Amino acid sequence: MSQESIHSHSLSDPETFWSHHATRLHWHTKPSRALSQSTQSHQWSWFPDGEISTTYNCVDRHVHAGNGNNVAIIWESPVTGTTEKYTYAQLLEEVEVLAGVLREEGVKRGDVVLIYMPMIPAALIACLAITRLGAIHAAVFGGFAPAALAQRIDGARPRAIMTASCGIEGAKGAIPYRPLVEAAVQSASFKPSKVIVWQRDQHRWNQPDKRGGQRNWQRLVKSARMRGVRAGPVPIKSKEGLYVIYTSGTTGLPKGILREAGGHAVGLELSIRSLFGIRGPGDTMFCASDIGWVVGHSYILYAPLLVGATTVMFEGKPVGTPDAGVFWRIVEKHNVNVLFTAPTAMRAIRKDDPDDLLIGEVGRRGGLRSLRALFLAGERSEPSIVSTYQDLLGKYAARGALVIDNWWSSESGSPITGVALDSSAAVVQSGSGSVDQVPPLSTRPGSAGLPMPGFDVRIVDDEGDEVPRGTMGNIVLALPLAPSAFTTLFQDEERFYRGYLLRFRGRWLDTGDAGMVDADGYVHVMSRSDDIINVAAHRFSTGSIEQVILSHPLISEAVVVGIPDPLKGSLPFAFIHLKAEAGENVPAVPSAELFKQVNSLVREQIGAIASLGGIIQGRGMIPKTRSGKTLRRVLRELVELGSKGEFEKAVSVPPTVEDGEVIEVARKRVREYFLEREKMKAKL
Repeated sequence: MSQESIHSHSLSDPETFWSHHATRLHWHTKPSRALSQSTQSHQWSWFPDGEISTTYNCVDRHVHAGNGNNVAIIWESPVTGTTEKYTYAQLLEEVEVLAGVLREEGVKRGDVVLIYMPMIPAALIACLAITRLGAIHAAVFGGFAPAALAQRIDGARPRAIMTASCGIEGAKGAIPYRPLVEAAVQSASFKPSKVIVWQRDQHRWNQPDKRGGQRNWQRLVKSARMRGVRAGPVPIKSKEGLYVIYTSGTTGLPKGILREAGGHAVGLELSIRSLFGIRGPGDTMFCASDIGWVVGHSYILYAPLLVGATTVMFEGKPVGTPDAGVFWRIVEKHNVNVLFTAPTAMRAIRKDDPDDLLIGEVGRRGGLRSLRALFLAGERSEPSIVSTYQDLLGKYAARGALVIDNWWSSESGSPITGVALDSSAAVVQSGSGSVDQVPPLSTRPGSAGLPMPGFDVRIVDDEGDEVPRGTMGNIVLALPLAPSAFTTLFQDEERFYRGYLLRFRGRWLDTGDAGMVDADGYVHVMSRSDDIINVAAHRFSTGSIEQVILSHPLISEAVVVGIPDPLKGSLPFAFIHLKAEAGENVPAVPSAELFKQVNSLVREQIGAIASLGGIIQGRGMIPKTRSGKTLRRVLRELVELGSKGEFEKAVSVPPTVEDGEVIEVARKRVREYFLEREKMKAKL
């Protein structure tokens, strides 16, 4: 069966489709049905009367099946020069003991425990220990500022915080967590009763404050192990919460995405087998994300362990720890089959290794022959980056290796679209016979692939009416969503309806993204809905204009924002990074020739109506979040203020920004641009 026919089956007969895939997991109480949906279409639940333990499915059952000696977790930490491996049997031992510790510290079924951790194995063990007790973890990116952490403490109201003495930021060295955590707890309205601290050698959390409930993690575990303290798995109802992950709201407090236990396990188990082609023991997945993001939850922690594969956990950066070849050397060292990262990481690698010397060094000695695919997600992957790495994989990786862009969100929990490496894994079959593997469909640079099982993707206009294929519009999802997706917000059903369903009056769930579906059903995600520019009543996506600009041979990165225009309403305005051969210390205002060339490309490929209102050129001025998303809103604010001469006025910067210094670089470039433009006008 093709990927399209499998997807069609998942929508036309979800009961049969998902009930079949649920049998691949261990249920303490088997569900009698797959889907329960109320007369109010925005309320649904997967496997509602089933009971499951996700930790049991991730760890215990593999040990019981005789696979305890298989490697579960590989920790690669170039920032500390450390590599560690945990077998499934060792992982079970660590999780059982830590769960026993948490139980003694008062954590019970339904409680929330907040995790504020660097990328170390203890973070994964903590997640599994919390869910082993039937509790809910809320992981927050380690290094968030106290104000952002305090917001999440007040939202989650955790019984305990599990943290570490420090994180390590590449060349910056150790970042102490104690002042961050203590300031957050002090400013939060809700006060957790315990703070459990993992002590790292690089920086200690000296003399924990016992009156403030601070505990030494390692000492608690040592004591429990000596006393034989262990905790068994606590099964919970399928529709009970497994974890909460906070995603920044456009206004107000962060939104707590609640993941239900049963649907999450079934949806993820299928996605890693079918989309990512990781089938089980012997396969290795390297997801270069962070446990603080949903990608890390899904494909560093849960999905690889659900199928009994090996997961690589990475503490470092794609460049600078120590260089742009670190990903490729990890692939070689551990025979990685699938690498999953953000397009931003690949751009950074390309920038530091423009001649592909480092990937070529590993590739020529056969170090990438295990690699079957490079998956990209987190933001739109421009066609040039996909094509570049597709060529390199074709030269060095496994035969038929693909670069696959896929699109998803914190809300979806797994990819909404993609190109499945092994769609046969999703076939619902009768009897015990095997299904022949189906070759993956072709990829299309610029597209995020086809819809995945359970996700009914539609394109609608602003009134909620579907538009013809090939037409730009709002990307929405029909309900119910696939099992891996959320069904509500944590303790805030009203905000769930208001934020996701109200815009289209409950007909569709609004993803907040804009794009189109082409004639063959491939989904093209062009931008966020609020990044649609309305130019003289014509709607353009920033992504489509960026794609055209990047076709210029001297430009390595481009970001387009909309700026107000009294005549046309808005005009597209571009920030561009130049390639090395274009020069280093260039002025903010590009040459008349470069502007003419770029604008001609836009006019030719999109239309004269989309002509650019301006270009700022330079390097190191495009701010991103730690998960790789471009902060277009910040650049838009800077340009709007710059056009008014208000160069020093503050802009709204989210706590997820990767490097605040980049914003100041952008501010200086905006100032230089508008002052130079004023000089040029004065000369005329």
